[in-house]
Amino acid sequence: MIDSKQIAKLIGPTIIAVTVSETVNIHIWAANTAAGIHLNGALLFLGGLAIIRSHNLWVRGWPVLVTLTGWAIILLGLFRMFAPAMQLEAANNATVVIPEIMFVLVIGIVLTFKGYMSKT
Repeated sequence: MIDSKQIAKLIGPTIIAVTVSETVNIHIWAANTAAGIHLNGALLFLGGLAIIRSHNLWVRGWPVLVTLTGWAIILLGLFRMFAPAMQLEAANNATVVIPEIMFVLVIGIVLTFKGYMSKT
């Protein structure tokens, strides 16, 4: 089993970079196609599955956040693969997108902090 800190060091900054870059380039989602959303979902599914295969740890404390993130990425990937049109519609609703972006950004910041700064 891979150490929680090592995975947090990978996915924390990745989540931050993806979240910020998608926010800065939010207009690309409106111009995207269902095929692009499907491909994005397949890649998310693969990444989430890799996290869960190496870190399916259900404990009290922050390491469970790594596991929950992996499962959330799998579910988001499946949603984008099986309902790309719904994802495209949801991307145009700013009242839903902005809070989701902020929540995901906070998860990325917490994982980055725990991976790089935490002593335990």
